[in-house]
Amino acid sequence: MKSYLIVGGSSDIAKVTAKKLLESQVAVTCLVRDKSRVEDIEALGATIVQGDALDQESISDAITKASENGGGHISGVAHLVGSIAIRPPHALSLEAFNEVIATNLSSAFLTLSLCGKAMLKMGGGRMVFTSSVAGSLGLVNHEAIAAAKGGVESMVRSAAATYAKRGIRVNAVAPGLTDTRLASTILRSDAMREASAQMIPLKRINEADEVASSIHWLLTGAPDNFTGQILHLDGGMSQILA
Repeated sequence: MKSYLIVGGSSDIAKVTAKKLLESQVAVTCLVRDKSRVEDIEALGATIVQGDALDQESISDAITKASENGGGHISGVAHLVGSIAIRPPHALSLEAFNEVIATNLSSAFLTLSLCGKAMLKMGGGRMVFTSSVAGSLGLVNHEAIAAAKGGVESMVRSAAATYAKRGIRVNAVAPGLTDTRLASTILRSDAMREASAQMIPLKRINEADEVASSIHWLLTGAPDNFTGQILHLDGGMSQILA
């Protein structure tokens, strides 16, 4: 049986991704901090490992469990850990900035490092990371998250080159504003929701299912020669004017 690991498995997008994978009759292991948020996923058959995405031992435990579920092999890994801090640099402390970097970029590197090492021994696999429209488009008060996600995108391209000949494919999704728990403060009123939608060429906000479907495709259906790519899911915001 194919086996997939989701690091940051309690996010809204991660849970939808896990459900899509489970529908494909594969094994799914989720590394989460809060097990209470994934009881529904566990009931569907996912293996839950409690731990932190910035803790090497936690990720190693999750890799071991996912490998066991796959008969010694992991087909794919998705890193879905993220945070939002929208404040101008003069109102953001270095401590808060470093926290954004650690949550979004350092945890992604740790997943890349440990899962990459495991996949090298297994003969290959696929890894998907999460960026943001802020990683390629200058947005007001997004300096911290732009730095973190821009780092993720650069890391993905480099890792794709590093592992190209070793059977590991590395890509990222870069969503625009998505209707999830993480974005609840930005979408807390109808007026804010409408103002946000008007910034997007397609005039609408992402649904979690759309992002999860893209991650699922990168993990399971994308061509073998699709690597080092940033899949922009932002309603055209980073690419076109409207």
